Amino acid sequence: SSARLERLLSLAAKDNIQIVQPTTPAQMFHCLRRQVLRSWRKPLVLFTPKSLLRHPGCVSPLGDLAGGVFQRVIADPSIPARDVKRLLLCSGKEAYELEKRREESKRHDVAVVRVEQLYPLPKRELEAALAGYAAGTPAVWVQEEPENMGAWRFVRIQLGEKLLDRFPFSGVCRQSAASPATGSKKSHDLEQNELLKAAFQG
Repeated sequence: SSARLERLLSLAAKDNIQIVQPTTPAQMFHCLRRQVLRSWRKPLVLFTPKSLLRHPGCVSPLGDLAGGVFQRVIADPSIPARDVKRLLLCSGKEAYELEKRREESKRHDVAVVRVEQLYPLPKRELEAALAGYAAGTPAVWVQEEPENMGAWRFVRIQLGEKLLDRFPFSGVCRQSAASPATGSKKSHDLEQNELLKAAFQG
């Protein structure tokens, strides 16, 4: 079935629910653990695509499960902040697509930051993850969904045209559509390739 993220985000207000999209087994574990141990209760909505069940990169060492906490935002320590010329923000499985394309294209000036919790939007954690990057660095929200779906419109409303008042903020998405999928794998792959190309332009 299609998970309609934008529909849940349109219902989110006044901290009434939690919406997360964990990208690793450890993140999933710590999110569920946090839900059980918290002294207060709010409904938790987890978005987890089936493709990550068999993705070779979606693994966690036992140490990450035994220790640590749920990270609302996962920074990118693989690229020195001084070398970064472009910031890509995403949620869910798109992180793996972006990191793969970055390696293939040898773009060592692009950082990929994962927003693991979409609501309540973790602005403080996002600010900490982006603190080391130069003001004025272009920041781009990248999502697999069409422009009228997914988290983009919600994130844009919450964060505005200038992310944290420091980074010009824009989005890369598929064109607006009536359906969340094309129904054709060939068309999907072509669109995904164009999406990734656009994410790294500039």
